[in-house]
Amino acid sequence: MSPRPRNDERHPDLQNAIKQIAWKQIAQSGAATLSLRAVARELKIAAPSIYNYYPSRDDLVTALIVDAYNSLAEALSASLENLPAEQFPERLFALGWAYRQWAVTYSQRYLLIFGTPIPNYHAPEQITMPAAERAMVPLIDVIQVIFAAGQLRVERFAPLTPELESMLKMWQAAAGGAHPEILYLAQVFWSRVHGLVMLEITNQIPLFFSDPAELFRRELNTILIQYL
Repeated sequence: MSPRPRNDERHPDLQNAIKQIAWKQIAQSGAATLSLRAVARELKIAAPSIYNYYPSRDDLVTALIVDAYNSLAEALSASLENLPAEQFPERLFALGWAYRQWAVTYSQRYLLIFGTPIPNYHAPEQITMPAAERAMVPLIDVIQVIFAAGQLRVERFAPLTPELESMLKMWQAAAGGAHPEILYLAQVFWSRVHGLVMLEITNQIPLFFSDPAELFRRELNTILIQYL
C-alpha cells in the first residue's frame, strides 16, 4: 500500500490553499459561517494542520481582510501606471473606475472589508489598519498633486467647522501631513463611489438601471466637474 501523501505533497502552498477554500466558503454561505474545520474537510487534511497557520477562525479572517485591502490597493495603483501625473481628471476617473471594477470582480472580498460586520469578530487594528491605509494612498496621492497644482476647487467647499477641522488634523498627523482639505476630499470621493458600488453588488439599484456602470460613470464625471 502506498503511504498516505503528506499535506505539503497534496497542497504545496497550504497557506494559500486554506485562503482559497475560505473565500469559496464565504461566497457560498457568508463570512459569519466560516469554519476552520470545514476548510480542513474540504482540503482533506486534519484540522490541526490549519492551526499551524491560523490558530483560530479570527486569525484567518484577519489574514483575508489584509489580503483584500492589499489586492484593492494594487488594483488602484495599477490603474494609474500609464497616466501622466498632470492628467488630473483622467487619474481620478481611473481610480474610481478601478475601485468599481475590483469590487464587482471580487465582491466577497469587498463585502468582507466594507460589508456587515461578522458577529463576535473584532479586527485587530494594528494588523488591518496599515493595509486599509495602503488602499487609500493612491487616492490621497493623486489629490495631493492636484491640490499642489492649484487645481482643486476648495472655494466650492463648505466652511470647515472646528469639530471637523480637529478630526481632519488628527488624520493629518497620521497621514504624513497631507492637507486637511485633501483628506476631506479623499473621504468624500471614496464615500460617493463606495455608495454606488455597495448598492450595485448588493442588488439594491433599481432594475431600470440595466447597466449600473453607466450610472457610476456619470457620478464620477460629476465629481470631477464639481471639484476640479
